Amino acid sequence: MQASAHLAELLGIEILDPGPDAARARLEVTPSVCQPFGIVHGGTFAALAETLCSLATYEAVKDDGMLALGQSNQASFLRPISAGSVHAEARPRHRGRTTWVWDTEITDDDGRLCALVRMTVAVRPAP
Repeated sequence: MQASAHLAELLGIEILDPGPDAARARLEVTPSVCQPFGIVHGGTFAALAETLCSLATYEAVKDDGMLALGQSNQASFLRPISAGSVHAEARPRHRGRTTWVWDTEITDDDGRLCALVRMTVAVRPAP
């Protein structure tokens, strides 16, 4: 399934599983997601995690008339990715009434950990 948000489409984010217990996504490394030195831009990692975690939270709360909105995004970069695909797997650490907290591991094609992203997602009533 292709994420429907405009930024997600521009980056080429592919949502593989937006489940509430584990969510997965990936994107291909292209020049448009890299910084000038040829490695994936840190903002790409942050946007990938926020897209994945917000969508997974929304899928879990939408039937209750709620929305999911990114509230906090903290990324730590461990190793660069310059080719292939970027893989993201997120797991919820907290599922509250008004916030969900997710930990996302970003890996390369060889399964090496390249970034860790902690996302807080606000859960609010839909207008």
